[in-house]
Amino acid sequence: MSRQSAFSHPFDTPASAGLRFFVEVIAWVAGPWAAAQQSLWLIVPALILLVGLPAIFSTPGDKRQIVVATSGPLRVILELGLQAVAIAGPWVIWPVWLAGAVTLVVAVALAAGLPRTLWLLRGAPAPAE
Repeated sequence: MSRQSAFSHPFDTPASAGLRFFVEVIAWVAGPWAAAQQSLWLIVPALILLVGLPAIFSTPGDKRQIVVATSGPLRVILELGLQAVAIAGPWVIWPVWLAGAVTLVVAVALAAGLPRTLWLLRGAPAPAE
C-alpha cells in the first residue's frame, strides 16, 4: 500500500492557505448574516454563492480536486469576492473593533497569499523542474 503524498503547491504555504481558509469562514458566516439583515430569504442563496462557487471552480495545479477547470485570473476574482464579503459583512453586523480586526486579518491574508495570487494572474503556469 502506497500512501498518497501530501499535495504540494509551488506558490502556497501552510500559513497563506490557513489564512485564506480563515477568511473564507468569515465570509461564510458574515455574508449570509449580513444578507439576512435585508431578508431571511437571502441566507441560502448567499451561502450557495459563497461556498459553492469557489468549491466548484478551481484552477488546475492550484487544487487537488477540480470540478470545473477555471483560469487563474477567474479564480482570483472569485477569491477577491470572498475577501470583499469577509470585510464588508462584519462592518454591517459586528462591533467596530471586531470588524476592524477582521479587516486586518484579510489584509494579512492578502499579503501572505501574494505569490500565489500573482501566479494565478499569470495563468497558473506549471513550475519549471
